[in-house]
Amino acid sequence: MEGPAPSGSVRFFDAQFQRQLRSGDFALNPFERAALPYLRGQLLDAGCGLGNLAVAAAAGGCSVLALDGSPAAIAHLNTLAAECGLPIRAEEADLREVEPPPAAFDAVAAIGLVMFFDCPTARRQLARLQAAVRPGGVAAINVLVEGTTFLDFFGSDPYCLFGRDELARAFEGWQVLEQRTDDFDAPDGRLKRFSTVIARRPPAGHR
Repeated sequence: MEGPAPSGSVRFFDAQFQRQLRSGDFALNPFERAALPYLRGQLLDAGCGLGNLAVAAAAGGCSVLALDGSPAAIAHLNTLAAECGLPIRAEEADLREVEPPPAAFDAVAAIGLVMFFDCPTARRQLARLQAAVRPGGVAAINVLVEGTTFLDFFGSDPYCLFGRDELARAFEGWQVLEQRTDDFDAPDGRLKRFSTVIARRPPAGHR
């Protein structure tokens, strides 16, 4: 029985990842560079793309479960992990529906992922990702809060622009390690604005 058809964003990024593979573009983006120093132990990288963050984290000692909807990205990452002997398991997944086991990971990263879901799905999946963090573990989440240039590619596909402070409010009660808003110029005089929160879940028994 076939699962749901891949979204327009998955098709777009699958094609983009294939272009990046041909050009050898494997640099960490600014949000991945910000998250990397906080990642330890068992890591879930949701929306891993080509796995640049997963590879860097594994090289630094993490054991990584990397999930993405792009077949090209997952095939590349599994091949690279095998060739380099890195502790990475990469799996193709519909990230609109995936539900990680609760409290199963020391760190969870989702860089530029949930904004490509409709808002109810985005908020549900954000809560699931937070729940997957062990007490004392870290979540690193990044979302788009303003700017439509990405969305031009996806036609009628759903998306979610978070409120500017919405992501921070979702981490109330956590220890915020880093919180930032980054602006990038976009075509036609437009702006892309991202919100990033890196936060530690309270230890067990903490009130």
